[in-house]
Amino acid sequence: MPQLSVVIITYNEEHNIGRCLTSAQGVADDIVVVDSMSTDKTKEICEGYGVNFITREWEGYSATKNFANEQAKHDWILSLDADEALSDELKVSILAAKEGEARFYRVSRLTNYCGKWIKHGGWYPDYKLRLFDRRRTKWEGLVHENLVVEGHPKTKNLKGDLLHYSFYTMDDHLQQADKFARLKAKQMFEKGKSHNLLKTIIAPTWKFFHQYFVKLGFLDGYYGFVIAKVSARAVRQRYDYLKELQANS
Repeated sequence: MPQLSVVIITYNEEHNIGRCLTSAQGVADDIVVVDSMSTDKTKEICEGYGVNFITREWEGYSATKNFANEQAKHDWILSLDADEALSDELKVSILAAKEGEARFYRVSRLTNYCGKWIKHGGWYPDYKLRLFDRRRTKWEGLVHENLVVEGHPKTKNLKGDLLHYSFYTMDDHLQQADKFARLKAKQMFEKGKSHNLLKTIIAPTWKFFHQYFVKLGFLDGYYGFVIAKVSARAVRQRYDYLKELQANS
């Protein structure tokens, strides 16, 4: 594999970005951070690592990530979120991959929720395509952006976990769930989908049942229950926000 650029987008990530950048040391040949006007110490921390720090107004997840990829020195990209960090095992796997055949790689993301590693409920292994050739890819989607790949390249799962420090408190989770519910409702509205009372009742119930029982979320104890409950609540909010959009259109 040729040299590798690590690409990260940020906004007020002073509590996370240092850990992320530290984990990328020794793996990255180039690090690009595109920041959306942070008001905390994100910029100062990044500059301490000597990264290519670029300030740019927020244009949405996909557009910002596509812009960030274009700023990298190298075509092979390792895309990270600011609240993620490479485990030691994953770093070894990436270094080994750099010595082998250039291909597309997926990584398994392990999420830390209020101090607990979540290994059930459909949250693990949470495989993501993160190591790729930017010449054959493009980020798309308003929420939960997806990496669209040209053709059918060889893919491989790397050993080791991408450590995801997602939520320090349950309130963090509730705020993000509400934000994504609004974005998803907007996306549904733009696609012409309409509010459905039956789905509003059934979909949240199924979400909780599937996550907590089918995907064994109960094995994560109290936080497994909390996660399933918040997820179900977010589904209900999505339909409530869609109803509001239709009423105001």
